[in-house]
Amino acid sequence: MRAPSKIQLLGIAAYLAITLSGCGGGAPESAPKPTDFSLTVSSSGSGTVSSTPAGINCGTTCSASFAAGSSVTLTATPAAGDSFSGWSGACSGAGKCTVVLNADTAVGAAFSAPGTVTVSAMGPGTGTVTSTPAGINCGQSCSGTFPSGTSVTLTATAAANSSFAGWSGACTGTAACKVKVGATAADVTATFKLSGSLNAINHIIFMAQENRSFDHYFGALRQYWLDNNYPDQPFDGLPQFPISAPVGPAPTNPGCDPAFPWNPNAPVDCKINANSPAIQSYHLITQCLENPSPSWNESHVDFNLMNHVSGTATLDGFVWTAAHDARNQVPALFDTNGVRAMGYYDGSDLNYYYFMASNFATSDRWFSPVMSRTPPNRMYLLAATSHGHAYGLNTSGSTQLPDPIIFQLLQQHGISWKIYVHPDASGCTTAQCLYKQSYIQNFLYGNTILQNFPQNIQPISQYLTDVQSGSLPQVAMIEPASLVSLDEHPSDIDVPNPPNIQKGAQYVQSLIDALMLSPSWKDSAFILTFDEFGGFYDHVPPQPAVSPDDIPPTDLQPGDICTPPNTGPTCDFVYTGYRVPLIVVSPFTKKNYVSHTVADYTAILKFIETRFKLPSLTKRDAVQMDMTEFFDLVNMPWQIPPVPPQQSTSGACYLNRLP
Repeated sequence: MRAPSKIQLLGIAAYLAITLSGCGGGAPESAPKPTDFSLTVSSSGSGTVSSTPAGINCGTTCSASFAAGSSVTLTATPAAGDSFSGWSGACSGAGKCTVVLNADTAVGAAFSAPGTVTVSAMGPGTGTVTSTPAGINCGQSCSGTFPSGTSVTLTATAAANSSFAGWSGACTGTAACKVKVGATAADVTATFKLSGSLNAINHIIFMAQENRSFDHYFGALRQYWLDNNYPDQPFDGLPQFPISAPVGPAPTNPGCDPAFPWNPNAPVDCKINANSPAIQSYHLITQCLENPSPSWNESHVDFNLMNHVSGTATLDGFVWTAAHDARNQVPALFDTNGVRAMGYYDGSDLNYYYFMASNFATSDRWFSPVMSRTPPNRMYLLAATSHGHAYGLNTSGSTQLPDPIIFQLLQQHGISWKIYVHPDASGCTTAQCLYKQSYIQNFLYGNTILQNFPQNIQPISQYLTDVQSGSLPQVAMIEPASLVSLDEHPSDIDVPNPPNIQKGAQYVQSLIDALMLSPSWKDSAFILTFDEFGGFYDHVPPQPAVSPDDIPPTDLQPGDICTPPNTGPTCDFVYTGYRVPLIVVSPFTKKNYVSHTVADYTAILKFIETRFKLPSLTKRDAVQMDMTEFFDLVNMPWQIPPVPPQQSTSGACYLNRLP
């Protein structure tokens, strides 16, 4: 047998070495060689790190060994919705990490959740806020989510009627706001202020209730202020208020001589003479009253009992005209002595109106346009003229008036408008039915509205819908709900269920409160007034005014006051009517404001004309104040409206006695 060769001996040795190492005689295969180095990854947040070549695939901490000089590439994969913030240790930046192992090496990987930037817009003005990168584009409140570490730039853009006042929260100043998105949310507030322009008011709603004088309704307002901690201020109401500091005694009018009482079997008119008692202004208990007459003749007797055409106001004929009217009714009214004309209400009766007039704005120099009854005054409300009419068209037998009305002007200039009407007792809501309850029928243009724009005559339910949906027109008129006895008109005849002022005020509250609690509030103004004084006492006389069109009275009847040769200063349309209540309700209304500027309510037309840049209808509205003094168009005093009390409806209602 030949001895093994040298090569054979070497093969046997290698075999034995391999076999022995497998039997535990040598180091295990996984043990690092003296020339291997470790790579350790530490991570924070939610994500994984993997390596090429393979060896690391971990979330929190992981180590692996690689041969010396190995090039290892690490890849970070964030969890869904999160982002990779970057490397630390042997790597930096946010891309892939490549390390060459010449020693033990440590790498950190940071993951982060997205951050939120929240923007709120505040202030009386309006505007939008947008972001770069995109994600925020909002007006009132908006949040955007961005990867952590993102630099977000916010830009504020004011609306046409506003300006940007500045940032607060995570930014300050007025320059672009730059926010670094982090783990905690960034809150930023953008404040916009109003530019002081009437353009801030985009919706004007006006409404005239029926037949109440200023003293009769609001004469006790200073007492309400004292009782409810409102600041006192100059106010020309009834002089006996407040009771603790009266300006003067309660006013009086001469009453009927008791020696000549009413006798249905031997009718006699009220006689004013040396035996006449002084009828003093007094608080009414009943919320329902018989109607005194406010018509042309009676208004002039109220002005001066003894000299009806005089330019000197004595304001001493109110009781006589109320008595005269009661005695000439068939059948006669209960109050044949006219005492009702001197009655007034206070804040316990009209608690809603008193609250609103005290918180918002009113005027102690606000008059009806003409010394007469409802129809000619409502002609002025629509057209700033009655075209020479001292009475209604039905009284004089005239046809419709040719004068342009405010809605014609609005239509011609592309301004949206509507007329809202409460349906009558039948509930009919067609344009034809509602038209018959609207005073636009006094004008030729009323026919055009009915024929061409019937959709602009809507039931009052549509007003409530339009308010809530933010779809009010630019100008709206609400007609009085006369045919369902919610217009606050005194009772023309003695009936078991007469009109009640508290129920009328409650109806008005439902309309104004709906506006205050709606999206439409932010840019609206609601003007409430009364069409004329109703024959109730007021201690401020009608004021000189401008004739709207130089047309004198054309429909006075034989024997009427002011028929030639008995004429005088008040015989033409160059005097206002008597004072009537006013409340201006808007987020822009000055708080607890009282205007002392003489105006009649064609100033409402001037307000509309000024806001929408329209021409005047007549010379009367042209000279009125534009009503801007009622508003703070920069600070929006009532951005959050007050919470008024519910109008009381528990007052007594009767016609057969006083008070």
